[in-house]
Amino acid sequence: MKILINAFLALSLTMLATFGASAGTSGSFIGKSDHITTGGVTIVKNADGTATVTLDENFSLDGAPDPRVAFGKDGSYAPEADLGVLQKLNGKQVYTVPASVNIEDYNEIYIWCLKFSVPLGVAALN
Repeated sequence: MKILINAFLALSLTMLATFGASAGTSGSFIGKSDHITTGGVTIVKNADGTATVTLDENFSLDGAPDPRVAFGKDGSYAPEADLGVLQKLNGKQVYTVPASVNIEDYNEIYIWCLKFSVPLGVAALN
């Protein structure tokens, strides 16, 4: 039994090193500014130092002009941590975090309306 457990642990460590993913952070969107924004978000920091933000399959936004995805902290949108235009209103989408953005500096993900400078949805990260 001990041999099987050790083999399993060795295989698990090898898989982590191979695929490069480390611990992730996640949250769920709450609509803001009279918009309906729902679904989950996950941030993964990879072993190579890169990070990705993934809006889950269940993500949904009711619509708005010029929606963006960005980090924020303590109730404030961070324009310097903008990840780009929201790719679509529903479903899974993946955004690469620029090397200039330290994900440790933020505790929220925003769906932000650039045109009217208002939040459309915010997910607190845990």
